[in-house]
Amino acid sequence: MDIHDGAGKERQYMKRTDKEMRIKFGTDGWRGRIADDFTFDNLSIAAQATMDFLNRDGAGEKGVVIGYDRRFLSPEFAKRVAEIAAGNGIEALLSDSFIPTPAVSWNVREKGAGAGIMITASHNPPEYNGFKIKESFGGSATPHTTKLIEEIAAYNISHGRSVISVPFGESLSKGKIRMFDARTPYCRQLSRYADLELIANSGIRVAVDPMFGSGSGFIPALLPGSHEIHNSADSSFGGRPPEPVADSLPELSALAAGGRYRVGLALDGDADRIAAVDENGDFFSPHAIFTLILRHLIEYRGLTGGVAKTVSTTRMVDILAGKHGLPLFETPIGFKHISEVMLKEDILIGGEESGGIGVKGHIPERDGILMGLLLLEAMAHHGKGARELLDETMDEIGRFHYRRIDRPIEQSEKERVIAILSSDPPSRINDRDVVATNFTDGFKFIFDNGDWLLLRPSGTEPLLRLYCEASTPEQLDSLLWAGGHLAGIGCEGGAFSRIAP
Repeated sequence: MDIHDGAGKERQYMKRTDKEMRIKFGTDGWRGRIADDFTFDNLSIAAQATMDFLNRDGAGEKGVVIGYDRRFLSPEFAKRVAEIAAGNGIEALLSDSFIPTPAVSWNVREKGAGAGIMITASHNPPEYNGFKIKESFGGSATPHTTKLIEEIAAYNISHGRSVISVPFGESLSKGKIRMFDARTPYCRQLSRYADLELIANSGIRVAVDPMFGSGSGFIPALLPGSHEIHNSADSSFGGRPPEPVADSLPELSALAAGGRYRVGLALDGDADRIAAVDENGDFFSPHAIFTLILRHLIEYRGLTGGVAKTVSTTRMVDILAGKHGLPLFETPIGFKHISEVMLKEDILIGGEESGGIGVKGHIPERDGILMGLLLLEAMAHHGKGARELLDETMDEIGRFHYRRIDRPIEQSEKERVIAILSSDPPSRINDRDVVATNFTDGFKFIFDNGDWLLLRPSGTEPLLRLYCEASTPEQLDSLLWAGGHLAGIGCEGGAFSRIAP
């Protein structure tokens, strides 16, 4: 029920329902199916809890930056969040157009805002939307913060706490909501960080696939002459989830394979993740990008600092860090964990398997657009293609083969796998001794030559993910099959289709 108080505020009293109780932050934000879990009512509950937290913490006085992607209803969801911010006495700085998630984070940092909120479901299928929180340092909300907001939301629901808002038009006219250009400050920062002149003078021909997402238009604006595909507004994302994995980039691969473009850059739906295709049109994984940028920052820019990575990320960065005497930090999956390390330690670069990478001197946040520019900078400096640079690196540190497999799984199956591996983890897999384990996020088994296998139920989707890195393609296939049988999901019917080399 909505009523108006004397100050012109709307109060919507919370009703406890099963769907409302599903609001829970995953690896980066709260996500749900539009009109099912992700509704205006549930969004209002999440937003009210966030505003309560900011006011309780004193950050509300500094205002909140709000951005949104190109998904269905994202602008309307963002306006609703702005109305609730205004109702709670927090100035809302609302982007005047769709923007990448790292643009929200950068504007939080530059404007000294108390927090940022991004309406996006990132790489999820088009029927999803989501709610990401960025803290005042310009990065993903820490697990401690999201846990507190979850607790506030649960308390508000159980106690009938009202959602307080001021209608959008009224808030705008009274200056409680301010529309602003979030693009220009962000692009200015990118042009300061990356050597755009070096890239332009190199003559590298670049193709870009933003996958119909909110990264559309940014790289061509920074590098005139680059060619962009899939940049129109399409809330169905061309019929594919906006996730830059090998099977989703046939058009980009064809452009590079045709010889006209030296490299293709691919962004996910909110442009905080990066992947690529090389000079041959072959998929160039985030692991490879992470490795080349790390080497570039050390050997060309002369930078130092630690290296942070998630448990599912390549050993190539471990070896490079060790070679140069840099400390290595391994975290659970989710860039919020990388961000926490970047805030506590002197970190040169942090990254994850899914393409989220962040660097020193920017924000403690993943940024797909900046990483694309840094990959181009490395290519321009050496005058070589991405694959050529990776081959040279592997000639020095060894050959690595990587694959991730996603298998749909019911919640009951997830629980069964977790129970089995927790209570009785194997000491041998596929006739190989397990010399070390890491169960901080999933179940990671490490072998004597550094090969490893990770089984991890997804925190945001009904999937069981299997990750593996091995020294030969044969060992890779063998360990993945063994991992599938270990989880009791089998390998019949082509279930283990290739996702990322």
